Amino acid sequence: MKFKQICVLGGTGFIGHHVVERLAEQGYSIKLLSRARERHRDLLVVPGVDIVEANIHDQAQLAREINGCDAVINLVGIIKERGFNGTGYRSVHVDLANKLIRACQAKGISRLLQVSVMGADASRGSSYYLRSKGEAEDLIAVAAKHNMLTTVFRPSLVFGAGDHFISRFAEMVKKAPGILAIPCAASRMSPVYVGDVAQAIVEALPDKSTYGKTYDLCGPHTYTLGEIFRYFSELTGHRRWFWDLGVGGSHVLAFLAELWPGKPFTVDNYRTLLTDCSGSTDDLKSFGIKPHPLESVAPLLLGFDHRQSHYNHLRRRGRVRVG
Repeated sequence: MKFKQICVLGGTGFIGHHVVERLAEQGYSIKLLSRARERHRDLLVVPGVDIVEANIHDQAQLAREINGCDAVINLVGIIKERGFNGTGYRSVHVDLANKLIRACQAKGISRLLQVSVMGADASRGSSYYLRSKGEAEDLIAVAAKHNMLTTVFRPSLVFGAGDHFISRFAEMVKKAPGILAIPCAASRMSPVYVGDVAQAIVEALPDKSTYGKTYDLCGPHTYTLGEIFRYFSELTGHRRWFWDLGVGGSHVLAFLAELWPGKPFTVDNYRTLLTDCSGSTDDLKSFGIKPHPLESVAPLLLGFDHRQSHYNHLRRRGRVRVG
């Protein structure tokens, strides 16, 4: 089966931009569904891309817009909800996945690729976020038993151009008044480069061996959150003292920050960080991808010399770790 017309949900987001560009490079025709077409003019100039305004949460619109496509890639996700009881996560992750599966089945589209997250588990997830992602995975697994050709990707923390990770962490270190309190400093993760994630998705699209499978996408190094902050401190030249808030202090900070404008950190974010988000590079390598380490990308995005940052990294690995 050849896939030519690909519908992408969440294609205007961080990971979505990179996936769309990789698809275009491979000559696919791409249909993006978005509520605000004119906000994404940068994607309108990408060859083969058509952005259509649609409410993807409306079952009828969703079915109408995916009609005629050969495959669908779902990248839609949120890390914070407006409320506090998990209904926002369920709406975006679970309800949408259910509507998408039904729409695909109604229109005879069998190929569906879903981006989830490491640690997703419907019954044992430590947060609403992880449980909702797990429920969506369960729906995909059921669909796979009914002749749908599904593939699920579970990345660790994703970094790269356009993310809210590298620039945010660096800015937090710069603005810290000598000391920086770190919630959940012992949390473990294997940051993965967005280009590697996008490449894995595009490689899997036509590959029959990926049908019905789930892939954990991880970078080559595992860090604690404290180690990552220490790295950005050295990279930017802003030496800081780091205070590990521990479990109790992190919970208190999350409770208070959840009440601030913009909810910079929530109780659900805190609970998510309690789950280990680290793993091996085996699944990325199975696609012929050599994973990019954080240290090879972060300095370039922040405008620092890569060689000097490499030496700083080697010195850092020899010292006592935070967390």
